[in-house]
Amino acid sequence: MEKKIIIITAPSGAGKTTIVKKLLASMPVLAFSISASTRTPRENEVNGRDYYFMSTDEFHQQIDNDAFAEYEMVYAGKYYGTLKSELERIWNQGQIPMVDIDVKGALSIKEKYHDKALTIFIQPPSLEALKVRLSERGTETQASLDERLGKARYELSFAHEFDQIVINDQLEKAYEEVRKLVADFLNIG
Repeated sequence: MEKKIIIITAPSGAGKTTIVKKLLASMPVLAFSISASTRTPRENEVNGRDYYFMSTDEFHQQIDNDAFAEYEMVYAGKYYGTLKSELERIWNQGQIPMVDIDVKGALSIKEKYHDKALTIFIQPPSLEALKVRLSERGTETQASLDERLGKARYELSFAHEFDQIVINDQLEKAYEEVRKLVADFLNIG
């Protein structure tokens, strides 16, 4: 099997996670690539299922060992990365990694894997719509909301560097569009 990668990114709150979950449920050839992170696990998150949670020291040790396909400090002091061993684990299972990461990480992987990687940017219909979505989550403080919106503005400036841009105005329509892009890239029906 050819070692391809599907990379989906979006500003926080654009619907990326929902679309990724629907793709994983409907396309058995895809497997979720679990990212490494130094952030604290949320209430229902499990190490090795949601993320590989690491201390900052452990993360830096992995950087020194060249263990990452990509990594970034996404928020102040919080690192995220894609372990090469995670991609290999999925390929060895005969599946294609579905990588759900931030903009810079996505572009880093694309730079390494070129035409073996499909990058899709999920774009919110507007920053105002994004603000409403993030506020409705009920998980953001005003400071974290402002930080995420600032980051979203920055991330949107990179959208043109992605292979495909899908505007998530209606979730089902956006999902179908992403599903078709992935199926075409993998040459499956």
